[in-house]
Amino acid sequence: MRVTIWGCRGSLAAPGPGTVLYGGNTSCVEVLLDDGTMLVLDAGTGIRPLGVSLAERHAGPIHLLLTHLHLDHLEGLGFFAPFWRNDTELDVWGPPSTMHSLEERIARYMSPPLFPLHLADSPAQVTFHDVPSAPWQLGSATILAQPVVHPGPTVGYRIEDADASFAYIPDHEPALGVDLDALPGEWISGHSLAADVDLLFHDAQLTEDEYEPRVGWGHSSVAHAVTFARRTRARRVVLFHHDPMHTDAELDQQEARARELWQGPGSAPELAFEGMVIDLAARAATADARNR
Repeated sequence: MRVTIWGCRGSLAAPGPGTVLYGGNTSCVEVLLDDGTMLVLDAGTGIRPLGVSLAERHAGPIHLLLTHLHLDHLEGLGFFAPFWRNDTELDVWGPPSTMHSLEERIARYMSPPLFPLHLADSPAQVTFHDVPSAPWQLGSATILAQPVVHPGPTVGYRIEDADASFAYIPDHEPALGVDLDALPGEWISGHSLAADVDLLFHDAQLTEDEYEPRVGWGHSSVAHAVTFARRTRARRVVLFHHDPMHTDAELDQQEARARELWQGPGSAPELAFEGMVIDLAARAATADARNR
């Protein structure tokens, strides 16, 4: 399993000179499974450059797994090149709702006046699926989706492929109203998704000072993300969903704070950055070096 980050910013795209190192595109992660199956996690603005890249190297079906439908995780879909090709097979998975189907909810964004075209104008072969409550198979991987604490229907994902495991929980507030260290693991939101994974991507949008006035917004402080990772015994932790107001220098400080707080096994937490590639083959996780 090969994991590539195309966008790791939260809430709003943030291009500019202050975000060059970590990147300004919103959430989008490519997961290439051992058998060549292509998974895409979320459709933030990072899916636009991913689509350009896939046009040159991938001709098979694509599975798009959405954690939720907030705009920063969906706004890139209309600019995803394979979405406008008639030879594309695209399966879109997302959290169920009691009010409207996944297709109906996405169509609210992909229609005038919010978007110049209608969702139905796509020539691709698009199929929409509510994520099942039980694990299911995509290619060589077993996928588990479970609800997590965040406003609106939201899920996190656990992907197991061969002997490697990856949890993706980009928007998450597991500490809402609770002490994470005082709870049994089974009572912690998202715990079963991340338990003992080789790689965990987790929301760490806020500093500790920023969290207090934003309780209930659905995001974690760096301290809460580190505690969650320690409680789940994740082997490698990548902090994700960077605040659009945080510059590269401020994110460097957040990474230093996360490492200061870390008391878990394995390597200390690191911050996600665009272009980061992690190869989970045979549990030997490696990342491209950041150009500082």
